Amino acid sequence: MANFSHGDQTFKILAGILAGSALAILFVAGYTLLTGALPVLQTFGTYFFIGTNWNPVVGREIFGALPYLLGTLVTSAIALIIGVPISLGIAIFLSEMSPRRVSVPISYLVELLAAVPSVVYGLWGVFVFRFYVIDYIEKPLSDYLGWIPTFSGTPFGLDVLSAGIILSIMIIPTVSSISREIITAVPNSIREGAYSIGATRWEVIRNWVITYGRSGIFGAVILGLGRAVGETMAVTMVIGNTVGPAAVPTSLLKGGQTMASLIANGFIEASPGTLEISAYIGIGLLLMIVALIINIAAQVLVTRVLKVKGGAVE
Repeated sequence: MANFSHGDQTFKILAGILAGSALAILFVAGYTLLTGALPVLQTFGTYFFIGTNWNPVVGREIFGALPYLLGTLVTSAIALIIGVPISLGIAIFLSEMSPRRVSVPISYLVELLAAVPSVVYGLWGVFVFRFYVIDYIEKPLSDYLGWIPTFSGTPFGLDVLSAGIILSIMIIPTVSSISREIITAVPNSIREGAYSIGATRWEVIRNWVITYGRSGIFGAVILGLGRAVGETMAVTMVIGNTVGPAAVPTSLLKGGQTMASLIANGFIEASPGTLEISAYIGIGLLLMIVALIINIAAQVLVTRVLKVKGGAVE
């Protein structure tokens, strides 16, 4: 018994160390970004977060991150608006409606999309997909809704809308795969009880299956959002990469940048030890803060919104 007790204690300590390593990595990364960003934060203060100008020329440096923060939020929102309904539709079809001989190969194909490198999505977006976006999405939007500032501008295909659509495609494997597993894990007794009181298949899926697994589905959506917020190469290749006030996403049909694409475009060319390097590190710090806020907000919503009287649905 003493040996077993000693083994349990050792395992507990090792597990605690491994769990603590995640927090250690987070704190080390945050500390590194904060120290690297201090020069630009001390120079520009709050302007760094609310300013729109970005000029790295020595002697005239000015750095404002607001256009790139907004670009990140807008492209991620487009990705969720388009990608989440498609992902849920795929998950419901594969888990509730399709026969096994159909669901198994389609599931493999959907999961393979997650293995495609982001640069491949970017190349496909630049050389193939953007022309379909121009002809079938952006031109109709510009022709019929161009009087609305959100859809004003000349359709070019390398803009905020294209980046958001590419991101929506990229998050589909993550959201659909996890949602499918959550829906599959719902006990059959839930479905049988609903059918026994005369519910239709649609009512069973909407009112019982999705309700039972909604906390897990919400978690899948947050994972997809995290992928969209941090995506770099594919967005960099299709978003247009404008800088300064022109990068503010006032229209979906104009170029912009996200925080990740800005870092990818300029960090390598910046001279070490300059204020420009500190500005890019500050953008990385802001990106990390946004990701943390998203995850914390998601946890709050899961614990508050998804509670049911008499106990929480897990």
